[in-house]
Amino acid sequence: MPQHATATRQDWLKARLALLEDEKALTRRSDELATRRQELPWVRVDQTYTFETDAGPAQLEDLFQGRSQLLIYHFMFGADFQAGCTSCSAIADGFAGFVSHLANHDVTLGAVSQAPLAKLQSYKRRMGWTFPWASAHGSSFNHDFTVSITEAQQRTGDVEYNYRRASHPLTDANVPPVVVAMASACGTDGKAYMRQRPGMSSFVREDGVIYHTYSTYARGLDGLWGMYQWLDRAPKGRNESGIWWRRHDEYAS
Repeated sequence: MPQHATATRQDWLKARLALLEDEKALTRRSDELATRRQELPWVRVDQTYTFETDAGPAQLEDLFQGRSQLLIYHFMFGADFQAGCTSCSAIADGFAGFVSHLANHDVTLGAVSQAPLAKLQSYKRRMGWTFPWASAHGSSFNHDFTVSITEAQQRTGDVEYNYRRASHPLTDANVPPVVVAMASACGTDGKAYMRQRPGMSSFVREDGVIYHTYSTYARGLDGLWGMYQWLDRAPKGRNESGIWWRRHDEYAS
C-alpha cells in the first residue's frame, strides 16, 4: 500500500482545483515581482573590468556580444579549485538550451568565475558546455558584486553577501561538514570554497553606457535551478537529506 493518502478521482479533482487557485495566485504574485525587478533604478557602471575570454582580453561591454542586455551567472570556481562547484554545475547544465533563445531576444547569457581561464576552459570541455564563460581573475568584479571574498575578510568576518553584512570570523574549526564535503568535490578546502559565493547579475547597455540593474543570491537562485522546478512537481517533491546531486558525468560512478 502507498504511504500516502489515496482518493477517488472526484475527491482528487476537488483538492486539485483548490490547489489551482493558490497556484494562480502565486503566478500573479510572481508576475508582480518580475515587474518590480524591471522597475528597479539602474546604476551606472563606471568601473573598468577586464576579463579573460575565449576570444582574448575583454571588458564588460564585450561580454554583451553586441546585444543590449547581459545576464551573468556568478559561478563558484575559485583560483585554487580543481573543478567547478557541483551546485553551480547543476544550474549551468540548464543554460545550453536557453542561450540561443535569449540571444535571439537581445539577451546574452554567460558565466563569470574567479578561476583562470585555462581552468574554466578545461572544465567547460569536460561538461560539454558551449555558453560564454569569462574569467575575472585579477579583476575586482567578483568582489564588487560580493561573490568572492578575501582570506582577510574571512579572518575578520567582515563579509557582505545577499545584502547582509556578517561578523562571524571563519576558522577551520567552524567550517560546516557539508561544506567540507562540497569543497572536497571541487579539489579544495572548506575555507577556500567559502571564499566563493553563487549569484546572478543583470546589466543593460543604453546609449553606450552600461548599467547594473539587478542581482540575486542564495535562495534567490532557486528559480534558475531547473531540476528543482521539476522536483517540486514530482510526487515525492525534493525528497532530500543532504547533498545528493553530482556533476552529470559522475552519476555512473
